Amino acid sequence: MSKPILLLLPLLLSGCVSLDPHYDRPDGAVSLHAPRGEAYRDLPDATADYRAIRWQDYVLDARLRQVVAMALDSSRDLREAVANVKSAHAQYGEQRADLFPSLSADLSGTRARTLSGAGNQTALSSSYSAEGSVSAFELDLFGKNQSLTRQQYETYLGTLEGARSTRLTVLYNTVSYWLQLAADRSNLTIAKETAQSAEQSLAVTRKRMESGVASMVDVSSAETTWQSAQADVASYTTSVAQDKNALDLVVGKSVPDALLPTDIDTLGRALRDVPAGISSETLQNRPDVLQAEHNLKAANANIGAARANFFPSITLTASGGVGSGDLSALFKNGAGIWSFAPSVSLPIFKGGYNVAYLNYTKAQKEYYVAAYEKAVQTAFQEVADALARRGTINSQLSSQRSNVAAAQTYAHLADLRYQSGVDTWLNALTAQRTLYSARTDLVTVQQAYYQNLITFYKVMGGGTALTAAERPM
Repeated sequence: MSKPILLLLPLLLSGCVSLDPHYDRPDGAVSLHAPRGEAYRDLPDATADYRAIRWQDYVLDARLRQVVAMALDSSRDLREAVANVKSAHAQYGEQRADLFPSLSADLSGTRARTLSGAGNQTALSSSYSAEGSVSAFELDLFGKNQSLTRQQYETYLGTLEGARSTRLTVLYNTVSYWLQLAADRSNLTIAKETAQSAEQSLAVTRKRMESGVASMVDVSSAETTWQSAQADVASYTTSVAQDKNALDLVVGKSVPDALLPTDIDTLGRALRDVPAGISSETLQNRPDVLQAEHNLKAANANIGAARANFFPSITLTASGGVGSGDLSALFKNGAGIWSFAPSVSLPIFKGGYNVAYLNYTKAQKEYYVAAYEKAVQTAFQEVADALARRGTINSQLSSQRSNVAAAQTYAHLADLRYQSGVDTWLNALTAQRTLYSARTDLVTVQQAYYQNLITFYKVMGGGTALTAAERPM
């Protein structure tokens, strides 16, 4: 047998069969029909491909766009996710190396003086060899290493999808905290204006009591309103500070004041309004759903590796080269040397380990099937919830704005009637509280409107491609 054929023998024998079960994507976890009901009545029929919309084209506010860019660059959550992707890619490369023989080149020499014949006669001997060798290469006849490599590759792809999901979550959280800060700043302004108005009303009521027109009950009621507003000022001041801290945490660094929102009324078209709906393609291509499917495929490949444990394993150790007693003649007149040492190992008794491990891998596949179906169901529920909110938010926002306008008129007229002595302080106090509640409720609805827009971008898997810098080499 010639030396080249000897060294190539492992490669020639490395063809294998796969014992992986046939993979079919689970279906039927949910009905993909569009949800029906009053909440969905006014929704458009057209659906945009959110995955093709870059976040830079979806976030329209210049300040918010800079904050999101800072978060994607500095977020520790995203750095952890990218590091996990690189680790999984390295582990895949490590496992894939088992598909190939380990080749090594060895150069060795021995020079010794030993006893020869009778007496103390000695002889000087030397030997030199140069060999190329394949050490303990396992022929993958039953696809065990192929299955383990597929398992690691699918794990790597799942980790990559997890990083895409983390990226989208970082974007979503950044926008959400920024909107929360805008809302609480608006609420703080409303609380301060209400406290100032209540303080003025308290002063007027005290003068009226001194003139004998108002009673102590009116003064106490006015002071109650003022103290309540003062408490709200303190509460919202705390909320604004905590919102800023939360925003700094998700961004990964302190956000400059120039990039913070003034209030929620001045946001305008901070986010793009894009038609949305439910489709199977959208749900199945969300990063979290793709991650669940890759985990399922990895579990499927692991069954193939477990099945291969029941079959014999064949390992080859081979070497070939030249040898000579003279180092200078090693590569010129050296004699050819070779060795070939195959071995076969047949599993006979392992105390039930192989059977137990196969059952474990099958159970793991059942687990990941359920996890995949749950991921699809969760995706459907999140999109349906966002659609329900989309279908009613504009009507609620319009009604709440009208409610604020009516409450302002009511408060103005009630105060005039009280100042003129036509009506009681109780009605004026009720009108003030109604206006305060209406204004804070409007802020909540405005926040819900913007929150729904960024929620859609998240649940539809918007702009989930990783940048070139985030992809592992």
